[in-house]
Amino acid sequence: MYDLLTQHEPLIRLGAFAGVLALMALIEMAAPRRKRNGPRLKRWVTNVSLAAAGTLLLRITVPLLAVGAAALAEREGFGLFHWTQTPAIAAFILSFIALDLLVYAQHVAFHKSRLLWRLHRVHHADTDVDATTGIRFHPIEILISMGIKMGAVALLGAPAAAVIFFEVVLNAAAMFNHSNIRIGALADRWVRRLIVTPDMHRVHHSIHRDERDMNFGFNLSIWDRLFGTYRAAPREGHETMRLGLAEYPAPGPQGLYWSLMNPFWTGANPDDTRRRERTT
Repeated sequence: MYDLLTQHEPLIRLGAFAGVLALMALIEMAAPRRKRNGPRLKRWVTNVSLAAAGTLLLRITVPLLAVGAAALAEREGFGLFHWTQTPAIAAFILSFIALDLLVYAQHVAFHKSRLLWRLHRVHHADTDVDATTGIRFHPIEILISMGIKMGAVALLGAPAAAVIFFEVVLNAAAMFNHSNIRIGALADRWVRRLIVTPDMHRVHHSIHRDERDMNFGFNLSIWDRLFGTYRAAPREGHETMRLGLAEYPAPGPQGLYWSLMNPFWTGANPDDTRRRERTT
């Protein structure tokens, strides 16, 4: 079973990624929620390139990945579900829920820690928010996230199938809830009772700090309600709210060099350093 999963896991994830991204992009063009602040092409190239760089970094430095950690724990009989001989279906469901809670908690931590925020602010610096923003993360943040996830998977003894399913759903959910698509108010109200919708998550990308530190969930919406971090709507309305970070206006965040270098820069804009270097 492990060999079958690991052989097809990259194709499963790539197929789901490409399919959901294409679908969200088509819906965004047909029924956008907001007007774009600028052209798509440069942003999309940067956002997809960041995701590709993160994937490459993972494959080079951590070839085992989360599904490999799950399979290793299963072979060694390691982890909570193996120790307690939890039935397979229960282990599958509980693993999904526990990993989703972990992603919520990790997201909160990346906002609260000054060091981790330096990485995560690359995601928030996007001045337009669409499906590609859901994959816009600094490669080092992706590496740290995978390390945390691998540790949790091993401690849980999560089934490899559950880990693959969670990874696919999480990736699809991130592109969906970051997408710039219009969903009717009634449908949104019902859907967000279970999962995070684009209107719910867009609040989290507000330029205002008090709104940015709300709605941390990526998939299940229960965690924000349970832990008191839920906000129904932005104060300025979805069509007119300002997105991104005030200290990093466009067009800087649209560039790949800017996005890669931003965590290591202590000033206002990495482009300032680049310009100074060219003039000295």
